[in-house]
Order: sequence, then structure tokens, then C-alpha cells
Amino acid sequence: MVNLMANIMQSEEQRRAFGKRLKELRNQRRWTQKEVAAKIGLQLSQFNKYESGMHAPPTDKLIQLAELFATTTDYLLTGAITDAQPITNTRLLERFRALTRCEPDEQETVIRLIDAMIVKNRVEAALTPVA
Repeated sequence: MVNLMANIMQSEEQRRAFGKRLKELRNQRRWTQKEVAAKIGLQLSQFNKYESGMHAPPTDKLIQLAELFATTTDYLLTGAITDAQPITNTRLLERFRALTRCEPDEQETVIRLIDAMIVKNRVEAALTPVA
């Protein structure tokens, strides 16, 4: 993966695209650069260099970022979206499993609630000014 990352992130354009995806993920969660840097054990200035496209993160930090943002390293590096993104939040997974034992109309209610939350978050993200 190190060689792949070196090849993918060698151009400034590729690093900038990576930084843009990173910034979008951060803004979706309404986290500051300082908060994300602290969560993965970086100095703010170093995280800023990743997000601005000046530097590419080492493999271990790339993996931490993917885990933090519940995405894949493929998405961070290339923007490729896979259909098979795993659910990493075990609490959610447990509840989804428990919901399979509920009545279909109860499951539909939960699906509608989830859909409403997703729409709410997308609208809020669209209305939030980008720093």
C-alpha cells in the first residue's frame, strides 16, 4: 500500500483532491482541523498540510483518517466510492440486527426516521459556510 500511496499522491493535483475530500468529511461532522488533528495524534499544522494538499499522510495516518471518518482509504486516496462500506459503529450494527426481529411496519418507521436524519444533516451541511 505504501507504493500505491506514493504513486497516487505524487502529483499536486492528486494531493489537492485528497485534501478536498478530507475537508468535506471534516465539515460534514462540523469538526475543526484542530479537533481532527488531536483525534489522530497530529499537530494542527501537519493536518492543515494534508487538507491543503501540500503533503500526503503516511500510511498509518491515512488508515486512522479512514477509520475516524468511517470511510475507506480508497475513497480518501482516489474518491472511489464502494457499495460495500462496512458499518463500523457496533452500537448501530447491534440495533439494526435487533430491528430485523421487529414487525415490518416498525422497521419502516425506523427507516423513515433514519432517512429524515440523513436529509436534515445534508441540508445543514449545504447551508453551513465552508471555512
